Amino acid sequence: MSEDLSKDFIRQIIDQDILEDSSCQVVTRFPPEPNGFLHLGHAKSICLNFGVAAEKNGITFLRFDDTNPTKENEIFVESIKKDVTWLGFDWGKKLTHASDYFEQFYLAAISLIEKNLAYVDESTPEEIKISRGTLTKPGIDSPFRSRSAQENLDIFKRMRNGEFSDGKMILRAKIDMASPNMNLRDPAIYRIRHYQHQRTADKWCIYPMYDFAHALSDAFEGITYSLCTLEFEDHRPLYNWFVKQVETQHCPRQIEFSRLNLAYSLTSKRKLNDLIEKGVVDGWDDPRLVTISGMKRRGYPASAILDFCKRIGVTKKDNIIEMGVLENCVRKNLGDTSERRMGVLKPLKVTLSNYDEGQVEYLDAQNHPNFPDLGIRKMPFCRELYIESSDFLEDAPRKFFRLKPGGEVRLRYAYIIRCDEVIKNSNGEVIELICSYDVDTKSGTGKSDKKVKGTIHWVSAQHSITSEVRLYDRLFKIPDPANVDDIEASINPHSLEIVEAELESSFAEENAPKVFQLERNGYFCLDNMSEKKSFNRVVTLRDSWAKIEKQALNS
Repeated sequence: MSEDLSKDFIRQIIDQDILEDSSCQVVTRFPPEPNGFLHLGHAKSICLNFGVAAEKNGITFLRFDDTNPTKENEIFVESIKKDVTWLGFDWGKKLTHASDYFEQFYLAAISLIEKNLAYVDESTPEEIKISRGTLTKPGIDSPFRSRSAQENLDIFKRMRNGEFSDGKMILRAKIDMASPNMNLRDPAIYRIRHYQHQRTADKWCIYPMYDFAHALSDAFEGITYSLCTLEFEDHRPLYNWFVKQVETQHCPRQIEFSRLNLAYSLTSKRKLNDLIEKGVVDGWDDPRLVTISGMKRRGYPASAILDFCKRIGVTKKDNIIEMGVLENCVRKNLGDTSERRMGVLKPLKVTLSNYDEGQVEYLDAQNHPNFPDLGIRKMPFCRELYIESSDFLEDAPRKFFRLKPGGEVRLRYAYIIRCDEVIKNSNGEVIELICSYDVDTKSGTGKSDKKVKGTIHWVSAQHSITSEVRLYDRLFKIPDPANVDDIEASINPHSLEIVEAELESSFAEENAPKVFQLERNGYFCLDNMSEKKSFNRVVTLRDSWAKIEKQALNS
C-alpha cells in the first residue's frame, strides 16, 4: 500500500492542498463546550486535530465554546485542559474562548442586520417551530421578517441593553424559508439569557448560537480546517453562509468525519449527567464511564487510548466499534509495561499440615516473565496460605486441573501440594483445605521430576495485605444503550463488585508498583481518587464478553 492510500481521507485532502499551494499552513482547533467532562469521542477529535497540525508543523487552538452560560462551569474548563494535557497534547499560547469574541460576534450580527440579512423575531418558540415546516414541506415567513433594518437594529441594541426577558425574542438570519436544508430556514443567531457567565459575568445578556459563533471563531482565528463529525454535514452550508456574509478575511474549510460510537458505552453529556444526578454512577470520573478522566482513574494508559484512536482511523462511514478493541489496546500496553504480582480476590485458606509452624522461607518470583531486567522479588512462604476459592472444586469435572480432594497442583514459584481434607462450616460451605506439600518439588531446584497439570497462585496468610479491590466491568449489558428509552434498565448489575482481597506482602514496600498485573486475574492500579487505599481492576486478561457478543450476533 502506498503512503498516500494508507492515510485517511482528511490527511489526503490536506496533502493535496499543500501540493497545490506550498504556503498553505495547517491550522486546526479543538472546540469543546465546557458543560461536562471529555469522553472517548473527544479523544478521537483531539488526536485528529492536534495530530494533523503537528504532522505539518501547524497550529492547533484549544477553544472553549462558552456561549451557553446556563450549562457551563469553570470546573469543566479545568478538567478539559487536564485531559488534553494528559493525552500528551499542548496548545501552547493558543488557548481561546468563544467569549473572547463576544463583541466581534455582536458587531457581525449588526452588519447582517444592516444588510437586511437578519431580523428580530418575537414569535413564540412553538410558532417558530411550526413555521419552519418539515423535510417535505417548506417553511413560512415569520410576520416579523419584513421589519426594516433600522427597526431591527434598534430592538437588537435594546436586547443587548437588557430590556427584554428571556425567550421574549431572538435574532434570526434571513436566508431561505423554502430551502430543502432545514438549517438554512432562518436559523437563530442570538437569544436572550439573563445569566451569569463564568468569564464575562453579567456584561452580556444576549448570547450567540453555536453555528454562528463557531463559524466566526474559526474565521477570526485563521483556522484552515474545521474538522467536525458527520452530524454537522448539513450545517456546512450555514457555516459557509455566515463566513461569506460577515465578510471575514479568512474562509475556513469544514470537513466532516464519522463520530466514535463504542459498544456498551454512552457518550451523551446530557445522558451521562442524568446518570450522575440519579447516583447510578459516582461522577464524571467514575471508572465505568468512557470519559477521559474515568478511563484515567480506572488505569487506562494515555498511550493505549492514543493507540485505539489510531487503530480505528478516520472515515466518512458511521459504525460501532467493539469495546474489545479498546480493551485489547489497554491489555497490549499494560502487558509490556506492568510488573507481575500475586493476589487472591476471593480467598480460601490452605493449611499445610506437614509444614513446620513458625517456619518462613522466601521464594524468588519474577517481576515480568518476558523482561528479566525487571528483576525478582522475594515472596514469603509459610504453613498457612490463601488461594483463589475458584481454584478448588469439591465435585470437579474430569478436566479440572486445579485443586480437588485428593488432587495435586503446583503453587507458582513454590511446591506441589495435595488436598487431603476439606473443612466446612455449619452451612456446608468450604472454609479451609488441609493439604500437604512435597518438599522435593520446590520450583527451580530440580530435585524432583514430578509433573502436575495445574499451577495456581497464592499468598502467605501470615504476611498478606488485606485490601479493597474494585472489580469493574462494562457499565451496560446491551451494546447500544444510547438508543433505548430506559437507560437505567440497561445497566449491568455486575459492573462493580467490591471485594476484600489478600495481596502479597510486596505491596507494603515503598516502591510497590501503582499499576500491575495480578497473575491470572487481570491488570490493576491504585485508585488515587479513593478516600482509602484501594485498587481498581483496569481490564481482565481476556475478553470475557467476546463469547456473549458472538452469541448475541447469532441469536
